[in-house]
Amino acid sequence: MTAIDFLGAGQILGAMITPALLISAGGTLALSTANRLGRVVDRVRALADMAEALPDGAATPEVLEKRALIADQIGWHTQRLQLLQHTLVTIYTAIGLLVGASLTVGLSASTDWALGWIPVAFGLSGAFSLLIAAARLIRESRLAVRGSLYEIDHLRKVVARKTTHPPAPDEKPEGGQGEQ
Repeated sequence: MTAIDFLGAGQILGAMITPALLISAGGTLALSTANRLGRVVDRVRALADMAEALPDGAATPEVLEKRALIADQIGWHTQRLQLLQHTLVTIYTAIGLLVGASLTVGLSASTDWALGWIPVAFGLSGAFSLLIAAARLIRESRLAVRGSLYEIDHLRKVVARKTTHPPAPDEKPEGGQGEQ
C-alpha cells in the first residue's frame, strides 16, 4: 500500500490547502503594510510642502522651531519607510514559502513521503517569516507613536504660545474694544 493510497487524494489536497490560512493572513498583512507605507509617503510629501512654504531668510523662534520639527519628522518617517519596506519583503517571502509548502505536499506524497521534511521546512520558514514581519510592524507602530507624540508636544507649545502671547501695541483687543 503506497502513501498516496493510504492518505487518499482528498487528504493530500487538504494538506496542500492547509497553508492557505497563513497565506491569507500574509496577504492581509501585506495589504495593511502597503497602506501604512502609502500613508508615510503622503506625510513626507506634506512635510516637504510645509518646508517649502517656510520663509527663506526668517530666523524667528517660531520658524526655527517649525524647521526643527519638520527635520525630526523626516527622520522618524525615514526610519518608518525603511522598516515598512523590509517588512513587506519579509511578508512576500513568507507568502512564497507558504505557497512552496502547499506545492511540496503533493511532491512529497508522490514519493511515499520520502521528502516529507520539505513541506514542513517550507511551512515553518513561512510561519517564522510572518512572525518576524509582525515584530517589525510592532516596532514600526512604536516609531509612529513616538513621532506623533513629539509632534503633539510641539503643537501644545504652539497653542500655549499663541494663547499667552500678549497683543502687540498696534493690535486691538478682540471685539474692537479699547479705541478712544
